[in-house]
Amino acid sequence: MNTTHVPEDILQIGESLIRFVEQDVVLIENANRALLSSDRTIYDEAGRFTPEVEALKRKVRMLSAEQGFYTMFGPEEIGGGGLGPVASVYLNGVLSAHCGPARPLIHPVVIPSPFTNGLSPVLTNLAEPLREKYLPLLASGDKTLCFGLSEPDAGSDVFAMKTRAVRDGDEWVITGSKQWITNGPYADYAMIFAVTDPELAAARKGGITGFFVDTSWAGFSVVSTIPIMGQLGAEIGILAFDSLRVPDNHRLGDVDQGLKVALRGVNNGRLGLSATCIGLARWALVQSVEYAKVRKTFGQPIGEHQAVQILLADSAADLYAAETMLMDCAIKLERGQRALAETSMVKLHCTEAANRVFDRCMQVHGGMGLTNELRLEAGYRFARSMRIPDGTSEIQRRTIARDLLSAGVNF
Repeated sequence: MNTTHVPEDILQIGESLIRFVEQDVVLIENANRALLSSDRTIYDEAGRFTPEVEALKRKVRMLSAEQGFYTMFGPEEIGGGGLGPVASVYLNGVLSAHCGPARPLIHPVVIPSPFTNGLSPVLTNLAEPLREKYLPLLASGDKTLCFGLSEPDAGSDVFAMKTRAVRDGDEWVITGSKQWITNGPYADYAMIFAVTDPELAAARKGGITGFFVDTSWAGFSVVSTIPIMGQLGAEIGILAFDSLRVPDNHRLGDVDQGLKVALRGVNNGRLGLSATCIGLARWALVQSVEYAKVRKTFGQPIGEHQAVQILLADSAADLYAAETMLMDCAIKLERGQRALAETSMVKLHCTEAANRVFDRCMQVHGGMGLTNELRLEAGYRFARSMRIPDGTSEIQRRTIARDLLSAGVNF
């Protein structure tokens, strides 16, 4: 990635981040190689991370927190490092490009998603007394968090959610379910969003409220994990609420204004996700270029064959375009400029470009590209899945088109 616009202190953090991975995380990986080498040992029969893997993830989280990496993107007002979009793009990309896919103690453990763990921007809406109780546990990596917005019939169409919260004195009673919730099966705490005014929600004018929930409370349950694309287990899952009682002081922000709360930090989240995908794609291209130099067919390295050169060249072009878009959008957001269409363009292009790059790189490797050994197929599955969460490619296109029609061509 072009580092022209990356401040020196962020470059130094990147170097420290990679040192941390090599000096601390790799040692843990090597000591537990047999456990981490297969889905059969990473997950149990119910598709959940085994207690041993969960313990290792917690260990890495807490080590990352000690070094300041785990909370570096959290808002300063709740104790985070306050690093902005440029740092998010650069550091997520550097980590992914260095480490590659299929390392369960890296993604998203060392640097958490802004919506699932650590000091989420959503937590700026937590009442002051509760911050003292909960934030140190989350910031240390000791406890984890999940973000409960999506439902079976309410993914892109948030106002279609069926989960309800009804006021009962100083408490709210929540009934319903959530699906596709990252870290849902494992979280100690959850940020749950529910309809509190059905008429406002039906009119798409609000009516949704956020709540901070302890997952050990009566009425909260994990239904199952949701394994996807060849995995035997999952980080995502289904949650259910059966008359879950939540004190009013655990509300996140104002009543009926939950969507404003939920969208806090969405830009950084999409940029970080996009940078992760492109970092992984850069890793894949590096593997393919090196392989093309040494693998021989018909008496010469396959890199001499025009068909292979085209695969490599198209991948490089995709990466260059994606990294340029990422940094340009990050700079605009860092300056406080409006970048609605640009953020959607980045999420759209980066996830789809990463998908194309991994597909080509697997093709360069031939049969070996299909094996688990090289981790390319794991990267391909990850890249393909990222075209759906945090706004599908189709939703991003809709956002871009609507912005063009209302604000004009201003990028």
